Amino acid sequence: MTTARRGSSDLLHLISPELRADLIAVVRDDYWSDLSDELGERGVGQLVAFLATAAKTSGRMTPSLRVDLFWHAFLLHSKPYAEFCASIGAGFIHHVPDRNGHDPRAGRAAMARTRDTIRAAGHAVDPEFWPGDGAADCSQSYAGCSDSPVNT
Repeated sequence: MTTARRGSSDLLHLISPELRADLIAVVRDDYWSDLSDELGERGVGQLVAFLATAAKTSGRMTPSLRVDLFWHAFLLHSKPYAEFCASIGAGFIHHVPDRNGHDPRAGRAAMARTRDTIRAAGHAVDPEFWPGDGAADCSQSYAGCSDSPVNT
C-alpha cells in the first residue's frame, strides 16, 4: 500500500484564511514592516512545509530567520497551533532555542540539511525564505534553534 505525499499546498487548508491573514499581520507589525500579503502567504506556506517535515523526521530541523518569524507568530496562537500540529500527526512541535554560542558554518549547514529534508519530503523550497549557502551567517536569531525530535 502506498501513501500519497501531501505537499505544503495540500496542508495549507489546515490554517484558515483568517488565521493566515493574522499571522501575516503579526509578522508585518512586529518584524517585517514592508511584508506584502503575497509574500506573507508564501511565508505561511514555507512554515507549513517546515512543520510538516519536522513532524515526520527524527532529525533536527532549523528554520531560516524568515520562517522562524512565522513560527513565532503561529506559536502566539497556541490553540490553533496545537490543533495544526495534531492534524499533521505531530502531537506538538516544540520550538527549542539554543543560546549556546554561534558558529556561522554550523548555522549554514543546519539550514542546508533542513532545506534538503523539506525537498525530500516533497515540498517546494522558496529561496526568498531559505537563503542558499553563504547567504546568511545563521539560520535565525539563535543558530541552534530547532524543533523537538519526533517522539516515537
